[in-house]
Amino acid sequence: MSIPKALTIAGSDSGGGAGIQADLKTFQEQEVFGMSAITAVTAQNTVGVQGVYPLDVEAIVTQINSIATDLKPDAVKTGMLFSAEIIEAVAQKLKEYKLKNVVVDPVMIAKGGQSLLQQEAVHALSHTLLPLCEVATPNIPEAEVLTGRTIHSLEDRKEAAKHIYHLGVKNVVIKGGHDQTNNSMIDLIFDGAHFEEIVHDKMKTKHTHGTGCTFAACVTAELAKGRTVIEAVQTASDFVHYAIKHTLNIGNGHGPTNHWAYRKHKLLLQ
Repeated sequence: MSIPKALTIAGSDSGGGAGIQADLKTFQEQEVFGMSAITAVTAQNTVGVQGVYPLDVEAIVTQINSIATDLKPDAVKTGMLFSAEIIEAVAQKLKEYKLKNVVVDPVMIAKGGQSLLQQEAVHALSHTLLPLCEVATPNIPEAEVLTGRTIHSLEDRKEAAKHIYHLGVKNVVIKGGHDQTNNSMIDLIFDGAHFEEIVHDKMKTKHTHGTGCTFAACVTAELAKGRTVIEAVQTASDFVHYAIKHTLNIGNGHGPTNHWAYRKHKLLLQ
């Protein structure tokens, strides 16, 4: 039996709620063997980010080489890449090893407002990395940066999705967590021809740290298992919904989500 494997290329979150830690927890919950290439070490907790320490490009590239030459992943997720130099090096490795099912989470800003992507790196992200990906998963603020558009409505999101698609992305998912205009939480999918909407009840909570990382990691895990993009995004949307619904309620700020809630929900249905 072939074991599905997924690689996350992202930053480390010392608080455990986002980044590499959230990705590996999600892979494990979805029964996928998880691997990592760390791009930066962050000092952070639920209150904020106290420090960002990017690794040398050589260290990042060597990690990817080690994994791709022995444990070639069935899917790859990128998260916090921090600089144009790192983005370009990662893109080169994705092409060199012909890695498939690439999910790009264009991490730009932490929950507390701290920047996690240098301004000059946005162009590299848009023109070097996004054209290589199967799925891009920006939230609304990230979609605004990528498109230069202000997003107020679902129609605005659809126009932004078209713009991002034309950067070379095969499937665009603009998440609905930052949407203040709807009573429902709508994750919007665009494949270049059709829009799909995945709808959940909106929940009022500050404990949403790591939701973007977790969503993209779940999409990655499902693609590694051979699921379609629509199936993968539906599962990811459900996974995050229950992770928020059954909050852990820890920390003094934006607390992490509950990565085992979706598994427990499925067990209750059996």
